[in-house]
Amino acid sequence: MVKSSSNINNKQYNNRIKKIVIVGGGTAGWMAASALAKMLGSDFSHIYLIESDDIGTIGVGEATIPHIGSFNNILGLDENEFVKKTQATFKLGIKFNNWGQVGESYIHPFGDFGSDMPNGVPFHHYWLKLFQSNNEDLFHYSMEVQACKQGKFSRPLSIKNSPLARIAYAFHLDAGLYAAYLRKFSENHGVHRIEGKIVSVQLREDTGFIQSVTLENSQSIEGDLFIDCSGFRGLLIKESLNTGYIDWSHLLPCDRAVTVASQSSCELLPYTQATAQTAGWQWRIPLQHRTGNGHVYCSQYMSEDEATATLLNNLDGDAISEPKTLAFNTGRRKKFWNKNCVALGLSGGFMEPLESTSIYLIQSGISKLLALFPDKSFSAANSDKYNQLLALEYERIRDFLILHYWANQRSDEQFWSACQQIPIPNYLAEKVRLYKESGRIYRQDDELFSTSSWLAVFHGQNIMADSYHPLVDTHDLGSIQKDLSHIRKTLERCASSMPSHNQFIMKNCASEK
Repeated sequence: MVKSSSNINNKQYNNRIKKIVIVGGGTAGWMAASALAKMLGSDFSHIYLIESDDIGTIGVGEATIPHIGSFNNILGLDENEFVKKTQATFKLGIKFNNWGQVGESYIHPFGDFGSDMPNGVPFHHYWLKLFQSNNEDLFHYSMEVQACKQGKFSRPLSIKNSPLARIAYAFHLDAGLYAAYLRKFSENHGVHRIEGKIVSVQLREDTGFIQSVTLENSQSIEGDLFIDCSGFRGLLIKESLNTGYIDWSHLLPCDRAVTVASQSSCELLPYTQATAQTAGWQWRIPLQHRTGNGHVYCSQYMSEDEATATLLNNLDGDAISEPKTLAFNTGRRKKFWNKNCVALGLSGGFMEPLESTSIYLIQSGISKLLALFPDKSFSAANSDKYNQLLALEYERIRDFLILHYWANQRSDEQFWSACQQIPIPNYLAEKVRLYKESGRIYRQDDELFSTSSWLAVFHGQNIMADSYHPLVDTHDLGSIQKDLSHIRKTLERCASSMPSHNQFIMKNCASEK
């Protein structure tokens, strides 16, 4: 007997996820709540977020990458309002100081280098031929780098065939204010916030799935799907479901960070700074109302007192908060989705903030959850694919971070010499070898970092290609010099035409201090 489609549809409808419980607030919790509320709607599922005002958040994820713009657009946020509410500034890239050799610096820009070239050959192969002739600097051919050097910023303009139409940017933001902003959005879209501390977690005897959580006041909250945003503690994914952890500290040796806020600089630079120190590196993130600072270091080579002193001695303004120390092991959960629990943010893993990927990884986890959203049957195919995709995402980001450490040429400090001996993963080794031998960079499996990102770090840290694409030789050196000179002058002229970063913020999105 053939079942009617209406019976099948009714069964599927009745099997849908009706109650989602998010454990923990902060950036991860409220990003999850806002996205689920927006995409699912209150008629589909009821969403509850449990957090305690007595439990603080880490709050180190204050620098972002351009993907956050897509997340905010999905929510329908007004960008100027978002910038005002989070005391944000704009970011065109990251400036790395002392990562190749002491005294050297380069900017990893968000946008591409150069422009489209003949034969479909990537621009950088034409630059490589010119570089072999006269050491032409790659970074002259980045719109974002030129703007960074001049302290300029503009959103993309509707000018056909102009570099000003292709400006790639992200934000520096106050993570606490961003969470508060998304909390208001989420509650306006039907999310129920519950104040309280969780004291116990109940599992179903037959399946081991999470059935409910109990608060200090004895209130029990049941759910179909649980999302763990409880930070390093991993209240659900770790403590209740005993999901293992893959430790990458042998590949990324920094295991501590000390953070402090300082007075805001008068000049709001449109980029993050990452300055290599004795046994790690220091970040500088300019916000409208303060500057975020942190020192990521390896405790094997530096004490907490030394790390704190290094941080405080290298501030651009007076400290306005007490230093806070964070211990971590870079790595990820063996499963991000285990039974009926999905871990987001620090409960799922930790990648140090060198390339500002913390908020992106939350966003990526949310988008993949929506794409593979389950029903109450919790198909293993869904969770297996989710775990596969997130594991690959983490591994590709890990390899890109390793490159920065491994590719240093410093001999002045024991830490940096040790980093040169890191046993790099095969994927990274193949990436480096391919570029060195042929100048080629392949983007594989939708990996986060683009060809231009890899190129920026390769060249910025003195990894040079021995050759370039053979089709470049269909053009003589003189014509290439002429074409690239035109591109370079155009980019410089476009950057000069932008308003200063300060001017742009004051005109469009200055916060009320």
